[in-house]
Amino acid sequence: MTSLSVETLAAEAVEPITSAGHAQLGIAVLAGIAVIVLLITKFKVHAFLALTIGSLALGAFAGAPLDKAITSFTAGLGSTVAGVGVLIALGAILGKLLADSGGADQIVDTILAKAGGRSMPWAIVLIASVIGLPLFFEVGIVLLIPVVLMVAKRGNYSLMRIGIPALAGLSVMHGLIPPHPGPLVAIDAVGANLGVTLALGVLVAIPTVIIAGPLFSKIAARWVDIPVPEKMVGSDGSSDALGKRPSGDVAKLPSFGATISTVLLPVVLMLSKALVDIVVDHPEHTVQRVFDVIGSPLIALLAAVVVGMFTLGRAAGFSKGKITATVEKSLAPIAGILLIVCAGGGFKQTLIDSGVGEMVLEISKDWAIPALLLAWLIAVVIRLATGSATVATVSAAGLVAPLAADMSTAHTALLVLAIGAGSLFFSHVNDAGFWLVKEYFGMNVGQTIKTWSVMETIISVVAGALVLLLSLII
Repeated sequence: MTSLSVETLAAEAVEPITSAGHAQLGIAVLAGIAVIVLLITKFKVHAFLALTIGSLALGAFAGAPLDKAITSFTAGLGSTVAGVGVLIALGAILGKLLADSGGADQIVDTILAKAGGRSMPWAIVLIASVIGLPLFFEVGIVLLIPVVLMVAKRGNYSLMRIGIPALAGLSVMHGLIPPHPGPLVAIDAVGANLGVTLALGVLVAIPTVIIAGPLFSKIAARWVDIPVPEKMVGSDGSSDALGKRPSGDVAKLPSFGATISTVLLPVVLMLSKALVDIVVDHPEHTVQRVFDVIGSPLIALLAAVVVGMFTLGRAAGFSKGKITATVEKSLAPIAGILLIVCAGGGFKQTLIDSGVGEMVLEISKDWAIPALLLAWLIAVVIRLATGSATVATVSAAGLVAPLAADMSTAHTALLVLAIGAGSLFFSHVNDAGFWLVKEYFGMNVGQTIKTWSVMETIISVVAGALVLLLSLII
C-alpha cells in the first residue's frame, strides 16, 4: 500500500513547528486557504504556485519559523512524489496506449454495436466508466465527445440523454476510484488501504453513476433540449471537427477482449490483494506476501503498462520506436497535474506539522457531526471556492488525516471516499471542466449549470450519502 500512515506522519513531526494556540491555528488555516483561493480565482495563478505560496502563508500566520515551514512543505512534496507521482505517470502511459492504439475505439465500437434505443444511455455510461478507469477526466472527455455527438446525431437522440451518462461515468471514476490523482492523494494522506478503498469505491460508484447518469439524463434532456452543435460535427454526423484519430494511424485495432483485460488488470490485481488480506489475514503467509507484491499499486499499474505495450501497442502494429514515442508523449501533459498534486502534499504536511490536524481532532471530539460528514463538508467548501476537485481533495485530506487514527480499515477507506465525493460538488464558472463541457456541447452558462453542474452535485450528494450509509453497516 502506498500510504503514509498517521503514525508515520506523527513520527516525522515529533513536536509542532509552532506553539500557536487553537485560535491562531484556526485563523492560519483560513488565511492559508484564502490565499490559495484568491490566487487561483482572482489572480489566475497556477494551482501549483498557489498551493506553494499558501503553504508558506499558513506557516507564517501560524507563527512558525520560515525555515521550518519550508522544510515541512518540501518534505510533504517529496513524500507525495514517492508515493503518488509514479502511479500517476504509469496511469498516464496506460491511458495514452489505450487512446493511440485504438483500444478505446474498439471498446466504444463493440459496445455501441450491441446497444440501441432505450439501452443507449446505459451503454454510454458503461463505456465512460470503463474508459474512465485509466484516463484522466479531461482526456476522457476529448476521447468520448466525438462518440457522444455522433450517436446523438445519427440516432436522433437528445444530446443530454447521451452526454450526461458519458460525463457522469468519467466524473465518478475521477473522484472516487484510484488510480486517479485525487483518490490516490487522499489514500496517501489518511493512511487508507488502497485495495479496500478501490472495492468500496466501486460499490459506491455503481449506484451513483446510475442515478447521476442514465436516470438524471431523462430530466436534463427536458430541461435543456438542444441540437448537436453543427460546428462540432459534419452534416453526415462525422466528427472530423473534433480531430478524432483517423483509422489509418494504426495497422489494426486491438481486440476487444485484450483491451478490456488490459484496462481491468490493475483493478483485478489490487482487488485480489484486498481479498487475500481479508481471507488469509496472516502477514507472513506465502500467499499473502505474493499478493502484497503483485497487488501493490506500483506493480499492478506497471504490469498493466508492460502488458499494454503488447496487447495494445504491438497489436495495433506499433514498432518499438512508436511505443517509446507514445510513452514519452504521455508524460508531458501530466506535468501540471503532478506539480499540483505534489504541492498539495506539501500543503498537507505543513498543516500536520503546524499542529492543525491535531487541533481538528481535538475540536471535533466535542462535535456531534460525524467525521465522514465533516470530511465531505470541508471538501465541498474548498471545491466551491477553488473550482478544483484535486485541490479540494488534497486540502481536505490534510485537514482530516488525524481523524483516521482510530478508524478501522474500512472506515478509513470511507473517509477517502467522503473527501472524493465532496470534491465533486457543484462545478461552476471557476472550474475548467465547466467551460470544457459548455463549449463542446454548445450550451450557454445557464444551460451548463442546469445540466453539468446539477449532475456533479447529484454525484457528490448521492456518493456522500452512500458513504454514510455504508459506515453504519460495516
